[in-house]
Amino acid sequence: MTKKEKILSFIETKRDVLTSVNDRIWEYAETRFEESKSSELISKVLADEGFAVTKGVADMDTAIVARFGSGKPVIGFLGEYDALYGLSQSAGTAEKKPLVEGGKGHGCGHQALGATALTAAIATKDYLKENKIKGTVVYFGCPGEEGGSGKVYMVRAGCFKDVDVALTSHPGTENYVTAYNMLATITTYFKFHGTSSHAGATPHLGRSALDAVELMNVGANYLREHIIPEARLHYAITDSGGLSPNVVQSKAAVLYQIRAPKLSQAKSVYERVINIAKGAALMTETRLEIVYDRASSEIIHCRALEKLTHEKLMEAGPVSADAKDIQFAKEIRKTLTQEELSNTGRMLSLLYGAEGEKIAKSIKGKDIVDTIYPFMPTDKILSGSTDMGDVSWVVPTVQLTTSTFANDTPFHSWQAVAQGKTELCHKGMLKAGEVLALVALDLLEKPELLADIKKDFAETLGGETYGCPIPPDVKPSPKR
Repeated sequence: MTKKEKILSFIETKRDVLTSVNDRIWEYAETRFEESKSSELISKVLADEGFAVTKGVADMDTAIVARFGSGKPVIGFLGEYDALYGLSQSAGTAEKKPLVEGGKGHGCGHQALGATALTAAIATKDYLKENKIKGTVVYFGCPGEEGGSGKVYMVRAGCFKDVDVALTSHPGTENYVTAYNMLATITTYFKFHGTSSHAGATPHLGRSALDAVELMNVGANYLREHIIPEARLHYAITDSGGLSPNVVQSKAAVLYQIRAPKLSQAKSVYERVINIAKGAALMTETRLEIVYDRASSEIIHCRALEKLTHEKLMEAGPVSADAKDIQFAKEIRKTLTQEELSNTGRMLSLLYGAEGEKIAKSIKGKDIVDTIYPFMPTDKILSGSTDMGDVSWVVPTVQLTTSTFANDTPFHSWQAVAQGKTELCHKGMLKAGEVLALVALDLLEKPELLADIKKDFAETLGGETYGCPIPPDVKPSPKR
């Protein structure tokens, strides 16, 4: 029996347990740092599989580090399980139908992300145990990726200090190794404190915190012209001061997220935003309170590890879809706008140029992407962010994507939530687990591969060292 066949047999034996984990986490739909049911479920499965489970690491009640085996190499599998606000949606329907109006939902597929890492960790453990191979398998349960930067706190706490490689995946609409760049990010609350007064009788006695928020937003809008074009500046008013227009608002708050290709660039923009906030407070005679929320770094690529992962993806083959999968995908795609239906092609062209355009043409109109893209390392940037970047600064890291959604499905959408318990999602999740396990086995059995990966990683860093983007006094929190 080949390694692939052996890994598949281990996964198939536990298929029902693994897909149930996916489905139950989808049902829990817990947001950042509140994933108590999800982390408890994964912890129980890991404990039942013989892992030594440690909960509540890095000041996060829902973070997990579970170990099996001993000695080197140490192979880490990274799972997530946090949901998003406002995306409650019924499963298995191509109609927007919230389970709870305004409730939470897994619009980025993190229920599958957590289950994929679990699949890979258990399959690798089973192979290691059966073949009496020396090495350590570690499952890292990483909470709060969406708006929490949970992995940054885990890096800061030294959770990865003995890890040789870190492997993970992300649900998606295609099959490939994510060899492009993403943006570093800083997110901060700006809270203004003023003086309330009767807005009609004595407005001169009031100092409006809401005016300060509005002035800050105007200043930030003018700033946009004067920052590098790759940077992003987002904001949301989180406290508008109440519901009474006849009261001068004594408090108001706005949450800003700054993104840039490098953390140093994001910090530069951040300092300018702080100056704008100070100016708004000065103009309105209000007091400014700055509350740092989170941050994450840009990705450091390990091309040798990415190339190995691509080889194993090719060995495993793409996610296979049947007629039922295709029919539901077709129904989902009917709910998408023409602009949404061209989004995958647009991103392929942006990231990979002519080669990307060629691939875009080959998948255009497909309800499910059933091919594997070539390995295409690029310096181009996908303008999202991930706390995987911080892990990638301290250990060679790779992320894989497999088809778990219909082609062109937007992330953070009700359509993505609706597909979170489908058979296609299960297939994509298990396929990713198979690939990551195959990568792990090569690293466990071929020391020269691991040596090449570590050498490539060191050369890429070129002597640069990691600096945590979150100040030491900032702790993880569901809300600020």
